[in-house]
Amino acid sequence: MWVLGGYQSDFARNLSREGVDFAGLTSEIVEHTLQRSRVDAADIEVIHVANAFGEMFASQGHLGAMPATVHDDLWGLPATRHEAACASGSVATLAAIADLRAGNYGIALVVGVELEKTVPGDVGAANLGAAAWTGHEGQDCSYMWPYMFSLVADEYDRRYGLDEQHLRAIATLNFANARNNPLAQTRDWVVPDPITADDVNNPVTEGRIRRLDCSQMTDGGAGIVLVTDAWLRDHPSARPMARIEGWGHRTVGLGLQQKLTRSADDPHVLPHVRDAVQDALTRARVTLDDLGGFEVHDCFTPSEYLAIDHIGLTGPGESWKAIESGEIEIGGRLPINPSGGLIGGGHPVGATGIRMLLDASRQVSGTAGDYQVEDASSFATLNIGGSTATTVSFVVSQGEN
Repeated sequence: MWVLGGYQSDFARNLSREGVDFAGLTSEIVEHTLQRSRVDAADIEVIHVANAFGEMFASQGHLGAMPATVHDDLWGLPATRHEAACASGSVATLAAIADLRAGNYGIALVVGVELEKTVPGDVGAANLGAAAWTGHEGQDCSYMWPYMFSLVADEYDRRYGLDEQHLRAIATLNFANARNNPLAQTRDWVVPDPITADDVNNPVTEGRIRRLDCSQMTDGGAGIVLVTDAWLRDHPSARPMARIEGWGHRTVGLGLQQKLTRSADDPHVLPHVRDAVQDALTRARVTLDDLGGFEVHDCFTPSEYLAIDHIGLTGPGESWKAIESGEIEIGGRLPINPSGGLIGGGHPVGATGIRMLLDASRQVSGTAGDYQVEDASSFATLNIGGSTATTVSFVVSQGEN
C-alpha cells in the first residue's frame, strides 16, 4: 500500500475565529490533499473520514458525508466516518487499507478533521473526557486526561521510580522541534528551555501534570491518498511519497485501572501498546534499528515516556536513559517526534493519526524540510486513543514502485 501524497493544515490557526466550520475545513483538506497527490476528485473511489468529537464541539455529526457536501465530484462515492478517540485517524487509515487490500478499490482518500476551539477550554477538556470510561473513572478530577496520564506516571514511579525532570525534558525537546515545523501550533511560542519545576508559567494541572506537559487544544485537519500496487502500475508517472510496510492494531477496555491491574505482573506498564508496535515491525520485517525515527503519541509527557520503553528503545522502566543520552533527539539513535509531536505540533484529535503518517511519509521521502531526519529510509508511528484503549502503529519506507 502506498501513500501517494498528503496535506496538513496550519495547526496554529483558530478556525472558529476565522469563521471556518467543518465544511470549510473539510474543503481545504480535500482540495489540497488531492493537489499534493496530483489526482482529481473524479479519480477517488472510496473515502474514509476520521473525527472524534464533532457532535460535542460543533453539533455536527455524520461527517462521512461532508466531503461530498463540499465537493461535487465526490458525490455518490462510498464514504464512512471513523471514531476511536485520539486514534480515529489511524483506524480510518486501517479501514481504507482494508478496502484496498480486498481489491474493492484502487485509490482511497483518507481525511481527518477536528474543531476544538469552538468552546471555552474547560468545556473542551470536559468534552474530551468522553473518551474515558464515563461514570467509572475520574469523577473527582477537574481535567480528565491530565489526571489519567498523571496516574500512568504514578504507576511508573511505583514500579520503577520516576524523576519528573525527564518528563520536563520531553516537553522541552518537543517544543524545540516544533520551532522548525512551519505548521506546528507552538512554533512561535516563547517556552523556557529548559523547562523547570519552579516556572510560575507552568502551573500544576492535575497530579504530576503541569501545563507544559500537555498537548494542545487544536483546530485542524490532515489528509492522505492511498493507492495499491495495481493502481501504480496503471499510472506509471505517479511518484508516491512512501510505502506502508506494516501495521499493528490492538484494542482493550476503556478503564485505565483495568489495564494496570491486568499488567501487574508484566514488565511493561501497558503491554498491549508494545504488542501493537511489535506487530507493525514484524509485518514490515524490520527491527527498531532499521528505523530512521518515530512519531509517537505525546498527548502528555508520560505518554511519550511510556512510548520510549514500549517501542523497545530501552528496557521497561528505563525510558529516562534514552532521554538523558539524547537518543531521541534529531541526530540521535532514534529521533522521536521531530515534528514537535502533539505537545509542540498540536493535536486536532481526529486528524492526529493521519498527520503522524503524513509526517513519517515526509521523512522517508526527504520532504520534511527543517525537521528532516538524515537518511530516514523507514519511519514509524504510534497513535493511541483514550488511555491506550485503542493503539495503532504503522511502519513506512521509501519503497520502490
